[in-house]
Amino acid sequence: MTRRAALLGFLVLGACTAGGAQPGQPAPSTLIIGIDASGSFRDAKLYDDAVQFAAIYIVSHLQGLDSLRPPSALFVGSIGGERPGEPKPFHPINDFVGRGPEQIAADLRTWFPPNDAYTDFNAFFQRVAELVKERGLILAPLNVVVLSDGVPDVPPGARLVSHDNPYARIDLGPLEFLSRSVTVRLLYANPTVGEDWKRLVRRQRVRLWTQEQQVMAGWHMQYKTALPLAEQHDLWTWMKDNVDFRVRAANLF
Repeated sequence: MTRRAALLGFLVLGACTAGGAQPGQPAPSTLIIGIDASGSFRDAKLYDDAVQFAAIYIVSHLQGLDSLRPPSALFVGSIGGERPGEPKPFHPINDFVGRGPEQIAADLRTWFPPNDAYTDFNAFFQRVAELVKERGLILAPLNVVVLSDGVPDVPPGARLVSHDNPYARIDLGPLEFLSRSVTVRLLYANPTVGEDWKRLVRRQRVRLWTQEQQVMAGWHMQYKTALPLAEQHDLWTWMKDNVDFRVRAANLF
């Protein structure tokens, strides 16, 4: 049986057994957030801003503010390690429910201090796939938000031939058949890196959205410190337009 045929079988089985969302409840969806915990992301002065944004992003989605889609499952982990392939823990939705942005930001800094020597996207995507399968989350739409400058590290000792490129080594394959809808959002990359992800990272069903670090800085202009979260309508509109943008499917390879 091919992987495509297997996916079709899973979809039919899911439609027959899951029954979808109950009336009046949002449809199931999974949100997984990865935070670059490497020293290079910290040194680029992007880590602190990314953590602040992640905390607000988490709270706004959990509360479904301004029709932002609340996930039925949420996990947050780091992208990095002291060695290639190092496994990292994911914190579940229970660690975030009922907490405010300041509390969550403090926790993220404690859990994922930016001291890792190595940025390992492949280990992160592989762990995401394992997590989705272990938790029985296959079929639910999957949104993977990557807060990173997007620059891949070449494993120590690896040799690149003249025609090879580090971006071409990024492997989204483990995510391809997890759901009918899989979107990866790379935030905080510069324009050149974002284009390299779009051109060189191989994918078939995975939808890819990149947003430049210069644009990400704009969330501060939309955030009004004097207003409660429920009234931050400008920020939620900005978030829908620039982060949660609905990406079209594309068969590129």
